[in-house]
Amino acid sequence: METRTRIVLLMHQKEYRRQKTGTGRLACLNLANAEIVPGVALDEKPRVRALLDDPANRCFLLYPSADAVDLGEGEGPARIVAELGGRSLVVFLVDSTWACSRAVLRESPRIASLPRLRFRPKEKSRWIIKRQPRDYCLSTIEAIHELLCALETAGLDSYPDKERLLAAFAAMQAYQVERAGEARAPRRLASRG
Repeated sequence: METRTRIVLLMHQKEYRRQKTGTGRLACLNLANAEIVPGVALDEKPRVRALLDDPANRCFLLYPSADAVDLGEGEGPARIVAELGGRSLVVFLVDSTWACSRAVLRESPRIASLPRLRFRPKEKSRWIIKRQPRDYCLSTIEAIHELLCALETAGLDSYPDKERLLAAFAAMQAYQVERAGEARAPRRLASRG
């Protein structure tokens, strides 16, 4: 699916090596203008530098903070439009656990210093096989879905197939639940008995 916004997942190397079927990868398979950059200290990665240094781009970090521009409230959308000034919108997301996300930002000060975006999720996480620590915590694919919805509402992008990412997420979970049910002795259950 095409979007105007470039989505760049900064995937902690642990996530990149261990989670071959994570929701970030699933999102990138569904979005033509999305990519993954693995690592921890990402400021000097050639692809990250190219995106940050390109004068045709205006880069933001989707990450909660008190000073983040809210895409759904007040003057937030107008501020983003003004900052874009005709440039392409690039949104970096850290794809990892919260603890590893903080490590990525600590080791990537240039990315950490980018202006931040936020939104209020319309729904709680749709995870059925994991529990999120807070109501505002979403899987990566859900965060991208909510981001694209907020960008479209703000007039900053077009999100033509709003069911696509969530359908892929639901199918992934249904498959995992089915496979767990077929296993004779799933690891978690086997250790209890």
